[in-house]
Formats: sequence, C-alpha cells, structure tokens
Amino acid sequence: MRYIISTIGTSILANMINGTAEGTWRGTLSRSANLNQEELNQDSEAQNVIDTLDKRARGELLKNDDETSRRISAELNGIYGIYGGRLPQNSPDLHYLICTDTAQGQRTGTLIKEFLESRKFRVEPFMVPQLSTKNTKDFAAGTKGLIKWLEEKVSWQQGSVNDQVIFNLVGGFKSLQGYMQAFGTFYANESVYIFEGSSELIKIPRLPIQIDTTGIEKHTLEFAMMAADEIYPIEKFEGISETLLEPIEVDDKTVAGLSAWGELIWQRTKSDLLSKELLQFPRLQYRKSFIDDYGGLTSQQRTNLQETLAEIAARLENTGGNTTQLNERVPGLNFQQLTNFDNIYTFRIARGIRVSCSRIDGGLSLRRYGHRNTINQNP
Repeated sequence: MRYIISTIGTSILANMINGTAEGTWRGTLSRSANLNQEELNQDSEAQNVIDTLDKRARGELLKNDDETSRRISAELNGIYGIYGGRLPQNSPDLHYLICTDTAQGQRTGTLIKEFLESRKFRVEPFMVPQLSTKNTKDFAAGTKGLIKWLEEKVSWQQGSVNDQVIFNLVGGFKSLQGYMQAFGTFYANESVYIFEGSSELIKIPRLPIQIDTTGIEKHTLEFAMMAADEIYPIEKFEGISETLLEPIEVDDKTVAGLSAWGELIWQRTKSDLLSKELLQFPRLQYRKSFIDDYGGLTSQQRTNLQETLAEIAARLENTGGNTTQLNERVPGLNFQQLTNFDNIYTFRIARGIRVSCSRIDGGLSLRRYGHRNTINQNP
C-alpha cells in the first residue's frame, strides 16, 4: 500500500485563464493567494474570478480525459506519473492532500479531492493551520504544524515493510516544496517531480541520515518546552546550531523558540530524549509515589507523559501558575477535580491513563500515574 502526499497549489485555477482577454486575472489570483475565505468575501473581483475558474476546472475534470486532467493540474500530473500514466481501479492507496490555509487552497484541494474520489481513491485533505506565504511568521508556524502532522500520520507508515510513503511535489508553492523535499528525507521513501511541460517523472530516493543528538541532549527540557511554544533567552543555547532556533525580538531582547528545522529534529529525536530520566519541569513538583510510578514505565509511556508535562508546564509559566486555564490551553487534557477528594485532581495522558495531582502555590504537585480506575480509587 502506498501513502501519497501531494502538495496542492493553484495551477488548476491559473490554467483555466483564457489568453490575453483575461490577462489581468493572473494578477488577481496572485494578489488574493493568501486571503482566507472571510477576506475573499470582501473582495468581489477576486471572488468572481476564482468562482469562474473553479467552475471551468470542474467542467474539464468531468470530461474524465486523462490527458486533459494531467495538463490542467500539476498535482494530478504527478499522481498520474506515479501510476505510470493511467490511474488504477480499486487501488488501496491513500492520498493525503496538503493545502494552504487560504480560500484558494481550500478550492483547489476540493477540486483534486473530488476528482480522485470519483476514481475510487481514498483521500484525506489536510489544510495546514496558518500555512500561507502571507508572511514569514505564518509560514514558519504552518511548517511546524505540518511536521507535527507528518510525525503523527506517516512516520510509522514509512517503516512498514509492505508500505511506501511518496511525496508528490509536482504542485504547490515553491517555498513549501523546498521544505517538503527536506522533510521527505525523514518521512518519505521517495519524492517525485515532473519536468515542467512534460510527463517524465523524476524520483528522488530517501537519503540515509542519522541525527546527532549530543548537541541538544543537555537542553532536552528546553526543547520539550519550546515544542510547547515556550521561549527562552537565546544566549541559553550557546553551542546549539542557529538553524534549530527561531530568534524573536521581545521587549528589545532576543529570545528563541524552535525553528521549523528545530521542530523536525525534535520530533525525530524526542522518543530517545524523553524516555530517559524524569525532567524537572517548572511549576511541577513530584511526590515519591509519582517518581516510583515513572520508574516502571516503558519508553513510549515516558515520552507521552513528559510531552504532556511540558505542555502543562508551559501553560502554567504563561499564566503565572493559573490551573483554571489548563483545559483551554492543552487540548484533551481533561483536568478535573476528583469527587469526594479535597484538592486532588486528575488529568489525561492517553486513553485510560491518568495522573493525579494537587494544586500548590504557583503550580501542581504530581502524585500518581496509572490506569484511570486505579488512580480514581487511590490517587
């Protein structure tokens, strides 16, 4: 089975523009490329152009002519190339469509999705939150979100003997393609391109790369916190490659968070780094019972637990230790007081797994880790 990840651009709209009579429409597409749907609704000219081009593209795709479909869409041209020029029947392959967080990204992603579904493919679009070329801040946030999605969705699929992950990078914005080629080194078996104006497929295999963690191992706590959006004075990271950090100016001081590359390296190494000793996160205290429970956990359980603790610690730091906002800031945490217990709360780590804790001045004191029923009865 193949998992085919296609970056989605706007070629299918641009290719519907009819010659010089609609020459200004390309400028309109470019000008509105980063607008979300609400913003597009306020731009009647761009809205009319996109609606018209969308309707034309649907008409062309409904012809079910392979040559036409390849010609009007760079993304489909790449997908056809992967299958040797003809789309198979009843394929088990799963197609992921990576779309920008824009109105045009939603339109083009929907066009490609509906076409592939008409050919009986399984399709999952993913509109990456904040991903656009509006500014470097949004683009950086989008790429980091994309890395987290790749880690969750495809990292395990790449290693399966019978499965293959393919990055189809024929379509999409050039700025994103560059990042995706680098990401493909870690997440794809191969990346594919097609020479412009042709149907000749170029395959770039995954390169064997090992990550040296010695530089960041002594900063494991800070990297875990930065993955939860915490920032630190940049001078704290002397000896760490600047490519892993994103400098931010705050009150005339330079602080640092994780760059897209830092996020990538962290996602690829966190299992090793977080499965070791229990880190002393700020605003969290550990009772002996909790430390003893931690000692009996598997490597994956330790990683999951410490990721959650980093999220909690980061939110407590940002709110001065206010625990009332934890559920708002950490999705799925389910922080709640235990019935019939004074000042004892629990929060969720994974399905059926809870940690019990008590509120203390400025933070939490962690008591136990275990299955929900056990923790509820003996917190």
